Amino acid sequence: MEYNIALQFEDGVTGFIKCGDDETVAEAAYRQKYNIPVDCLDGACGTCRCHCESGSYDLHPDMYIDEALTEAEANEGYVLTCQMIPESDCVLKVPSSSEACKVGKSLFKGKLQQLNVLSESTIHFGVEVDDPDALVFLPGQYVNINIPDTKETRSYSFSSMPSAKQAEFVVRNIPNGKMSTFLSDIAQVGQDIDFEGPFGSFYLRPVVRPTLFLAGGTGIAPFLSMLKSLEVSGAHHPINMVYGVTNDADLIELEKLDEVKKNHSWFNYYTCVVSEDSAHERKGYVTGHVESDWLNGGEVDIYLCGPPAMVDAVSHWLDDSNLKPSNFYFEKFLPSEQ
Repeated sequence: MEYNIALQFEDGVTGFIKCGDDETVAEAAYRQKYNIPVDCLDGACGTCRCHCESGSYDLHPDMYIDEALTEAEANEGYVLTCQMIPESDCVLKVPSSSEACKVGKSLFKGKLQQLNVLSESTIHFGVEVDDPDALVFLPGQYVNINIPDTKETRSYSFSSMPSAKQAEFVVRNIPNGKMSTFLSDIAQVGQDIDFEGPFGSFYLRPVVRPTLFLAGGTGIAPFLSMLKSLEVSGAHHPINMVYGVTNDADLIELEKLDEVKKNHSWFNYYTCVVSEDSAHERKGYVTGHVESDWLNGGEVDIYLCGPPAMVDAVSHWLDDSNLKPSNFYFEKFLPSEQ
């Protein structure tokens, strides 16, 4: 059996390798021309020390010395890739840049297969990739999509799950924006389109405690990917979400959120709208609609995706509340035209 090993580099680039039975991560990486840090290959130097964020593996302490990896480090999830034999898919944080490890960025070519206007402010599109088996990413990550017939790209998070037949995206329709103009006025189903990636350290970690999702506008996209993945894997802790937008028309994909809520007791969500002209039952910002028990006294993982002002506001809200969550993962986005 082969396992997918995600190598998360310091510069945000993610590489994926296949690791076979009884093969160490270092062996698999070098077989696939990923020059991750390594020196002795004997578990003696510690050069290949990485942190395993998720997955199971065999790392027998008799195979390395304490100077290379202490017992305390091993208990915290640190591994030596020259001795680590995966027993499931894994995510490793590599303390080096992709450039230093000579990891090239993956280019994916495909054809536009879906193009839908979800609202006056939001467009959904899907790309059927030429080699779908090669498209591997972590739920929550993004790619740089080339605007056809230009040298420019735009960064968008997947709204689809990694195993989906099509890569799907939910993006903001910006007046006179180059990608928005292409999607609204020029694009046709069947047209060639390509993208590069995946990128980003904003991705779903193992759900080991109550979790809070905070989404702003089209920042809902990575959470759709996360929720679709969780529908497959399941969740053993509650996952709550507050999804906030500026105007009523900006609320999208609610039927998908409703479906998850209906089918899975571990998920609940609220929506809110900032505009004073809104007829929505909940007005204001996402922080005003977080139930106190969702925070679990600080024993909670918080994921946030939204514009910079929202990220700053949530950070200040946490500080003012004297709440230090177990983990706080966030991603800021800003339309390129701004």
